[in-house]
Amino acid sequence: FPQLINTSCRKPTRPHLEATMIYILLSFITLLTVALNLLVIISISHFKQLQNPPNLLLLSLAVSDFFVGLIMIFRIMMIDGCWLLGDLMCSLWLILSSIIISSSFGTMVLISVDRYVAICYPLHYFTKVKPKSVQVCVCLCWMFSALFNSVLMKDNLEQLGRYKSCIGECVIGMSDIAYLIDLIVSFLFPIFVIIILYIRIFVVAVYQARAMRSHIAVGTMKVTVKKSEMKAARNLGVVVVVFLICICPYYCFALTSQNNLYTASSVTTVIWLFHFNSCLNPLIYAILYPWFRKSIKVIVTLQILKPGSYRTNML
Repeated sequence: FPQLINTSCRKPTRPHLEATMIYILLSFITLLTVALNLLVIISISHFKQLQNPPNLLLLSLAVSDFFVGLIMIFRIMMIDGCWLLGDLMCSLWLILSSIIISSSFGTMVLISVDRYVAICYPLHYFTKVKPKSVQVCVCLCWMFSALFNSVLMKDNLEQLGRYKSCIGECVIGMSDIAYLIDLIVSFLFPIFVIIILYIRIFVVAVYQARAMRSHIAVGTMKVTVKKSEMKAARNLGVVVVVFLICICPYYCFALTSQNNLYTASSVTTVIWLFHFNSCLNPLIYAILYPWFRKSIKVIVTLQILKPGSYRTNML
């Protein structure tokens, strides 16, 4: 804001070519993120054969990644250092970002629980874990994320712009107690649950692998896990590990920051790493899941518009 020299935010100076390249690169990542996750959403929502519990959890993750792609548009607008859409839009945008991050973590916990039950209690899996129950858990996860973050950051909506230090700055703040609660509920507890469950899954997988190599009779083992379930656990494990690698720097930054204020520009590098994860997830699906590659072909060639296409064999 040139007319407010003393109170305005500052625009970073970059060479014109560098600024252009940054805009092009980030715009490409944003477009790719939205397009790929939209393909995942259409695939699982349309094809009935794909609507099993693990894929419904991937659908929830794809929805959050899709929204991440959309809010990346606003972050591109922030590259020049100033927020031009007002304090209300700033607060809503950052709170929405927090809700999406929390719901992603919640979905990762649900994925870990799903694989834990499938590997450690396979005889109970198909009787206890049904598509309806997974849908209810996903809805509760999103509702809790929305309610939790809205309550935690309500001060930012009640008093718009109370934490900003200059005109054009986009920032939200929390009290020390709220900050601690957010750190525990949104990061430390989900990380702990995910790690514990996957350690247990790994132990069971190693035990069964050793038993098979030793030619122990199946009857002497508690239960034999299907090879398809082990493969699903491995694939979803890759998704979980990549997610943790991309999101941990954001919370490490939060732990080492001097205060509880989060500006839209101060965490640019680490938050872009999290955004990039939303682009990586569908690429991982394309590598690990043949059904996703097949569904992309059906969608792109418009075969999905044919009557009864939802019954197409995708597996």
